[in-house]
Amino acid sequence: MTFKAEYIWIDGTEPTAKLRSKTRILADGAELPTWGFDGSSTNQAEGHASDRVLKPVFSCPDPIRGGDDVLVLCEVFNIDGSAHESNTRALLRPIAEQFAAQEAIFGIEQEYNFFKDGRPFGFPVNGYPAAQGGYYCGVGADEVFGRDVVELHMERCLTAGLAFCGINAEVMPGQWEFQIGPVDALTASDHLWVARWLLYRTAEEFDVAVTIDAKPVKGDWNGAGAHTNFSTKAMRERYDAIITACESLGADQEKVLEHVNQYGHGIQDRLTGKHETAPWDVYSYGVSDRGASVRIPWQVEVEQKGYIEDRRPNANVDPYVVTRLLVNTCCSALEKADQV
Repeated sequence: MTFKAEYIWIDGTEPTAKLRSKTRILADGAELPTWGFDGSSTNQAEGHASDRVLKPVFSCPDPIRGGDDVLVLCEVFNIDGSAHESNTRALLRPIAEQFAAQEAIFGIEQEYNFFKDGRPFGFPVNGYPAAQGGYYCGVGADEVFGRDVVELHMERCLTAGLAFCGINAEVMPGQWEFQIGPVDALTASDHLWVARWLLYRTAEEFDVAVTIDAKPVKGDWNGAGAHTNFSTKAMRERYDAIITACESLGADQEKVLEHVNQYGHGIQDRLTGKHETAPWDVYSYGVSDRGASVRIPWQVEVEQKGYIEDRRPNANVDPYVVTRLLVNTCCSALEKADQV
């Protein structure tokens, strides 16, 4: 007897990486082996030396094929054993280990848009739909589009055992969000990539396209983000640690740009200071302020402990990158504060 293993990896496409996958048939009980692929077809190698290596790092039940079949998320390596330059997970691993004692956890809110027949799902063939507002958390066929895809995607993520914690319709037609967390940086990032793969794969069955573009429709429409909720053990215990984390993210303009420039392609189109965003090059934080770079939820101020929400990451951000930056910046500052 055999089972199917769907090997999934992140390619080298720029400015936004794509997901790739292929299937391997394995004997029952077999370990998940290292595998390979043609990197010249994924923007990860030149044709004259195109072999690249897939090393499994996370697996879960395959909710589409069912049975004993599995999904296998992989890191990409060169044939000499070094991490490929596109392997951002390899950069997160040592940072997560360095600050492991601070017990950082994440909740990532993945927004995305459906497109059908070349236009946003729910947009009429001619003209524009009603202005945004009624679509957010809406109900009814005149305001909600794609719910059948969303519901099936949610069920599949739960069957796969992902740290999937919710869904909601967003502010423009055919725009939705799902949430992953709260879990550690590597788990949140691994699960988000697999959940993205499952979203694309599920939408295939409905002949609907998915985009995580930061500003999929120009004009007076919200962009798509990946708001990232973050806390450490200290932040979950006292409010001064919340303020230290917020201050560290805006310590100087260099620090602000270090984050923003790696928070996804097209960030200047999305972070305009309108549509529930702060300007991309101006840092701010505030309680219950969705127009700030970083929001402190109202209940965190009331309880004097909890978490913060970095509202700047784009929907197309690499979660390995955003979690690494937040851990490195905030945990370094908290470590220094505890030493004073």
